[in-house]
Amino acid sequence: MVDVRNELARAGETVRERFAAEKRVLSFPEFLALVSEHPWRHTRDAARYLHDCFEHFGSYEVARPWGKVRRWRLFDLPFRRAEVANGDAVPEVAKKSDHLVGQEALQASVYHALQGFLREGRANRLLLLHGPNGSAKSTFAACLMHALEAYSNTIEGAVYRFSWIFPRGTDGKGIGFTTGEEGPKPGESYAHLPEERIDAKLPSELREHPLLLLPTPERRRLLTQLYAEAGIDQTPPDWLWSGQLAHKNRQVFDALLTAYRGDLQRVLAHVQVERWYVSRRYRTGAVTIGPQMAVDARERQITADRSLGSLPASLSAVTLFEVFGELVDAAGGVIEYSDLLKRPLDAWKYLLLAIESGDVALPLSNLPINSVMVASSNELHLEAFQKHPEYQSFRGRLVLLRAPYLRDHRQEQGIYDAQIVPQVPIHVAPHVTYVAALWAILTRLRRARPDRYEDQTLGRLAAELSPLEKADLYAEGTVPRRLSNEEGKVLASGIGKIFAEPSGTLDYEGLIGASPREMRMILLAAASDPEADCLAPDALLEQLEVFCARDDYEFLKLEPDRGYHDARGFVKVVRERWLDFVDDELRGATGLVDETQYLDLFRRYVTHVSHAIKKERVYNPVTGKYEEPDTDLMERVEEMLEVGEADEFRHDLMSRVANWAIDHPDVEVDYVDLFPRHIERLEDAYFEERKAQIAAIARNVLALCDGGGEVGGDERVGAEEALERLRAHGYEKASVRVALSALLKARYEDV
Repeated sequence: MVDVRNELARAGETVRERFAAEKRVLSFPEFLALVSEHPWRHTRDAARYLHDCFEHFGSYEVARPWGKVRRWRLFDLPFRRAEVANGDAVPEVAKKSDHLVGQEALQASVYHALQGFLREGRANRLLLLHGPNGSAKSTFAACLMHALEAYSNTIEGAVYRFSWIFPRGTDGKGIGFTTGEEGPKPGESYAHLPEERIDAKLPSELREHPLLLLPTPERRRLLTQLYAEAGIDQTPPDWLWSGQLAHKNRQVFDALLTAYRGDLQRVLAHVQVERWYVSRRYRTGAVTIGPQMAVDARERQITADRSLGSLPASLSAVTLFEVFGELVDAAGGVIEYSDLLKRPLDAWKYLLLAIESGDVALPLSNLPINSVMVASSNELHLEAFQKHPEYQSFRGRLVLLRAPYLRDHRQEQGIYDAQIVPQVPIHVAPHVTYVAALWAILTRLRRARPDRYEDQTLGRLAAELSPLEKADLYAEGTVPRRLSNEEGKVLASGIGKIFAEPSGTLDYEGLIGASPREMRMILLAAASDPEADCLAPDALLEQLEVFCARDDYEFLKLEPDRGYHDARGFVKVVRERWLDFVDDELRGATGLVDETQYLDLFRRYVTHVSHAIKKERVYNPVTGKYEEPDTDLMERVEEMLEVGEADEFRHDLMSRVANWAIDHPDVEVDYVDLFPRHIERLEDAYFEERKAQIAAIARNVLALCDGGGEVGGDERVGAEEALERLRAHGYEKASVRVALSALLKARYEDV
């Protein structure tokens, strides 16, 4: 049986040790010692803090068809159970499914903007994420906040604020130096007084940096010396270099300095420095606000509070006000203005001056701002804002950052697998989320515009791509079979340029199409049939047909453009792609042909072609003799490959093999990588010859799924083996029944 008292004692000891290790409460001199050890770490403003948060979690390269791109790890939420330096686990701040999928270009743009803030000394512009509804703008901002929360729990991310401490007098009736005592003695600090010795505590609700308590000349001299000794070649942020205390703290500071006749050390004895932690839940350094119509900060009087009635004489006649509101809650971190442009312009016009000057004018004081401001907007509101007469006044204080829909169906599928599949209570058949993702991506693509390309050949090839070809190009770098080798090389080398085709602010690929929100609705509707044993692609395809009949979505109203913008037509396209997958899986499940058979055939073909061109004889390992190249073999393979001019084809083939050998010395030729289209055609030809056998096995598998009483002998054994192989692909009997029935009806009905 658990000894509850021992466990409680152990927990208490752990908490005490952690509290001390984290340096949660310090006196002002103790904090200065920390600053001297790590000047950069303890003198950062919000922009530098967020920048260092990026760096803390690091980055890595991800492969895209056009090359490697940099991805920042914080958007993967790696800190869900991360370990901090003192060995304690960071609280679970986010679910893995909340991570940001894709959007590496947006990540790079935000990081670049933060670097600009570092050079300029402060966050002097608002980051406006714009894109269609459902393009992960809110997810992007949420990841920043989750990362800050986790970072603030580490030693490297420690941040501090201060409070004023007023101790109880010796007679128990008032603060010490108001009853005839002279206040703190030299070197004394009230920071570590127990609660029963404290009469009043005035926190800095703005979480102001403790160094702001030093007069500006002395502060600058100290910062200059610390940065020089640490070899830091950047200047301190403006927030510390030129900043001032907020109104309330300035009043307290001046009153105490007057009471102590200019003795700064005695004033600082009243300062308690506390570590604070970013928390989205408790709106500390991470705040999201909606489009309400009010200034996001206000003031209220606090000296009317009876608990503060025993303030020292120097403060008793001073009217103190504290500030509060979203801007105050976000101090030191990130504030997100969700759907900012839905606000009437006059309701947030104050931000223009606030961003420019670094503070917000309140009725009784100016509120200093130390936050990275992030906002989001859809394109409809941004377009209207750009037409406003005052837009140019705002433009210089905005960083417009595009957040388009994803255009890689693999990434899109990852969203559905992580966020939607877990909510489906029945078996989800293979390829359901793939089919949904591919359809969504097809609705988002548009035909390339050749006039936007410097390379006219690339522009022409890009414009000739079908939507499906373009989707495969973006996701896997697959070049269409129909292209010549030279055209294929041009297209493969220009994928990045096609993906980043120049476009206007409100005119780009990924601006319009089905959003993940619509796809979520469609997938859940497909899974809602109470009689269904599984969520299968055919149910999804039916829901897509129903959805396409609607007229309340802009992308469904677009006129088709050479195959693009044809949502209903895309349902047929993705259905055929699904059947391709099922066909491939069935072929493999039958066990009729081993992949090595047609690979060996192609290798033999290349060998005989090579010797035929060189007019050499080929060694036959069976007879042990050198023989003439096998003309029948070469012609048979060329017939299967549908080759036109044999001599030209053979010379081109051997030229590519020779180039491979030059680029990959001492490495055996990888024919699957070098000639993928040829291998696929051989495979198709092989199975075309065995179509009747495949259909028979498929029907036997269906019979097994329905009981299988009429299937016996070798046929039953073959069907059971095929069914087991299909299960290895993630199928269950219900999904096998749906997939094979659809395939037989579409492609094997007459066999």
